[in-house]
Amino acid sequence: MEKEPMTRAGYEKITGNLDFLKTKERPETVIALDEARQLGDLKENAEYHAAKDKLKLIDSQIAELSNIISKAVIIDPSTLPHDKVSFGSTVSLVDVDTEKEYTYTIVGGIESDAEKGLISFNSPLAKQLMGKEEGDELQASLPAGLTTFEVLEVYYKEIEV
Repeated sequence: MEKEPMTRAGYEKITGNLDFLKTKERPETVIALDEARQLGDLKENAEYHAAKDKLKLIDSQIAELSNIISKAVIIDPSTLPHDKVSFGSTVSLVDVDTEKEYTYTIVGGIESDAEKGLISFNSPLAKQLMGKEEGDELQASLPAGLTTFEVLEVYYKEIEV
């Protein structure tokens, strides 16, 4: 079985989402479905069809989250060395050509959120950063093309998910 590495924060976020779906969202939708069913003719009952579709979506989200949780391997990045880029490392980079700086934290796929600077360990950039240390240069093959980065800093910080 394929494992899904993630941080404790990511795991807690996913189990929280699953719990919310199971204990609040799904029961409320079941009630709405029952109420809509009592309105009569199901063929032309928009409320009934909307509630039925929403329930189907919730059930598929529950199944997907349950599957992810079953494969979860919680990794505590604070226990790993961060002299080189590894899971949970925060990396400051500079684009050698534009001198624009970027900071990314390498996390599990389910936790990634590029807008917050959280990138999946499976992403093209993270794969190319693994094992690099301060001062290293790398030519990263990215969707936008080849970019040369210099690693300014590699460190650990608590991950906010």
